[in-house]
Amino acid sequence: MGTTVEVQFDERGSDDARLDLLHRQLRQQLHEVGALEILPGAAPGVPVPENTRGLDVETLGTLMVAVLGSGGLTALVASVRDWLGRGTRDARSVRIEIAGDVLELTGVTDDEHDRLVALFLSRHEDVDAS
Repeated sequence: MGTTVEVQFDERGSDDARLDLLHRQLRQQLHEVGALEILPGAAPGVPVPENTRGLDVETLGTLMVAVLGSGGLTALVASVRDWLGRGTRDARSVRIEIAGDVLELTGVTDDEHDRLVALFLSRHEDVDAS
């Protein structure tokens, strides 16, 4: 399996139903990216209980994603930025973490996002090239 990436997101003022909808939307969007696999559970090694129908509040805002192929990390970040851009700039936030290295995107200009993303991706070129 590839590198595991934790994606946390939030939308200020959202209730559990809204977070559930956002979770499903982002999950579906990432599922459509070929070099990614959405993993069960809120964190590595934390299984989803059998016969569970819903997600708890902490899990609603977290997706675990395996980056499987070349360019997968770049595709993940691009997809998350696309999802983030469909919300109100100041309301949505995303936190992407790989092995303790964190990229947080929220309420900044596109130019600032570009700079932060480029810096983050440059630190993980080995993941994106695998």
